[in-house]
Amino acid sequence: MEILPEFKMLGLSDETIGALQEKGFTSPTEIQKLCIPLLLKEGTEVIGQAQTGTGKTAAFGLPIIETLEGGGNLEALILCPTRELAIQVSEEIRSLEGKKNLVIEAVYGGSSIELQIKKLKKGVDVVVGTPGRILDHIRRNTIRLSDLKFCVLDEADEMLDMGFIEDIEAILAQTPENKRMLMFSATMPKMVLSIAEKFMHDYQLIRTEKKDTSCRMTRQIAYIVKESEKLEALTRIIDSEAYFYGVIFCRTKIQCEEIAERLICRGYGASALHGDLSQREREAILKGIKEHRSEILVATDVASRGLDIQELSHVVNFSVPDDPEIYIHRVGRTGRAGHEGIAITLCGPREVRKLAFIERTTSSKIERLEVPTIRQVLAAKKEKIVMDLKKKLSAEAQKEYLVIAMEALEATKDPLSAFACLIQALYGNQLDEKLYAEISSGKDKKKEGKKEKPGYGERKEDEELTRIFIARGKRDGVTKRSLAGILCDQVGLRDAELHNIEVLDDFSFVSAAEPVAKKILKYFSVPKGKGKPIATRAKEERQTADRKSRQSSRRGKKRLEEYQPYGRDIRDGEYEDFRMSVKKHKEKGRKKRK
Repeated sequence: MEILPEFKMLGLSDETIGALQEKGFTSPTEIQKLCIPLLLKEGTEVIGQAQTGTGKTAAFGLPIIETLEGGGNLEALILCPTRELAIQVSEEIRSLEGKKNLVIEAVYGGSSIELQIKKLKKGVDVVVGTPGRILDHIRRNTIRLSDLKFCVLDEADEMLDMGFIEDIEAILAQTPENKRMLMFSATMPKMVLSIAEKFMHDYQLIRTEKKDTSCRMTRQIAYIVKESEKLEALTRIIDSEAYFYGVIFCRTKIQCEEIAERLICRGYGASALHGDLSQREREAILKGIKEHRSEILVATDVASRGLDIQELSHVVNFSVPDDPEIYIHRVGRTGRAGHEGIAITLCGPREVRKLAFIERTTSSKIERLEVPTIRQVLAAKKEKIVMDLKKKLSAEAQKEYLVIAMEALEATKDPLSAFACLIQALYGNQLDEKLYAEISSGKDKKKEGKKEKPGYGERKEDEELTRIFIARGKRDGVTKRSLAGILCDQVGLRDAELHNIEVLDDFSFVSAAEPVAKKILKYFSVPKGKGKPIATRAKEERQTADRKSRQSSRRGKKRLEEYQPYGRDIRDGEYEDFRMSVKKHKEKGRKKRK
């Protein structure tokens, strides 16, 4: 019987097919079927568009392995947007090479450059790295591209989104004209195609049909629960599941840290992963998760780019993502390789419309379930304890322990009671109802049916708003999210107090009730003769909201209003702009003390 006949038909050698069989491959994915035969032909250049998790690494990695002879000359360079993805791609290619014995190295920032130089001097065949560190090595003359046969841009759209365009162009300018260039991307923005036009020759564009295969293998569930009760709901959900090995996605670094801390305090094996960690810390955390020393990874989207954790049982959205693509990407972390996964979303009452939009946009079926009751959680935990005990009792006891058991049982007249005491000692207070607090599943009974009065700075119906001009825009790295975060963090506002945020290329606008507007203007004011303030009143400083702006305000309020009890911060990976200077902080402090 022929081994992996579908891979054989693509033109791969028996050695490579043997390596694929060892890895557990059964049949090629669509992107692999389309790309591998083309890339095995000499001179072909390809732009491949396929979703994350569809086997793009093997699609370009296998032809590279087949083509290269080895010998220590750098012949393939693969650029990736993040350190984690660079490590993942290098490991994946290394696992596919079989008996080829190529030298493959990952080169990225955050790790010792001296150690990387030593490895590069010994000779490498394939380098997988991030643009910044690769460019650094080129300038140091520790990476030479004169013998390059392949140059691959992996997740090209991500790299361009992250601002690597200049680094990429500088690297490509150093590559030989006769190299083969390959680009792989989940989306195909104009900037990706402009790179192709500039640096590629007669390339072929391969697009795979956009299928949500991960969602089909994943059960999607949403729990409607108040923001302040999400952590309590999360612990009940984890405890009621037969098995939980998953990632919890958070919006911010602070939220990420606090949720991980609270889970650890409750006895869960949890770790936080975000952009403030050093590379060594990140690698240690990921190793702990992969080795199952921790069962829960609490992460931000930026920090989790390029993660490859096999056999995740669950993915949890602690809040509803703003973008359906982010939702799909997160859900795709579980339900892989034929295993069914579970994607859980904790949805606040004000996030329900956003969840419905994601459901429509992604054509997903998201079940709405009630948060398990305390009684249901304890019943599930009892069942897990029984299963665990049965597993332990099925093992063969050693003689020494049989003797100890006989001696211990002689001291009691009731073996059943003795066994129960032993179970209690093993499992502690796991069945104590006091471990859980009551939750209202998204409804506050005291306030139900009553209209809330707007708080300080919140807009009353038909109230006039003050429009504020901010002298920072997209070119300064400002987004709607980061602008709201900065105003909340620095001025001490709440999301609900900000309306109609608009970010343009060089400046931005935000509307607020007059008391809040005064607070913003005072905070960003500067002494006379010291330059222009960052925040000023817009020319039409008081604007009566017309019907359109009222609708826009309501939508903005729905999106930003949710109170986050687990830490308020700029989202991970976004810029912290126009922070108040240290001098001004000190002056403000002196005024307070006076």
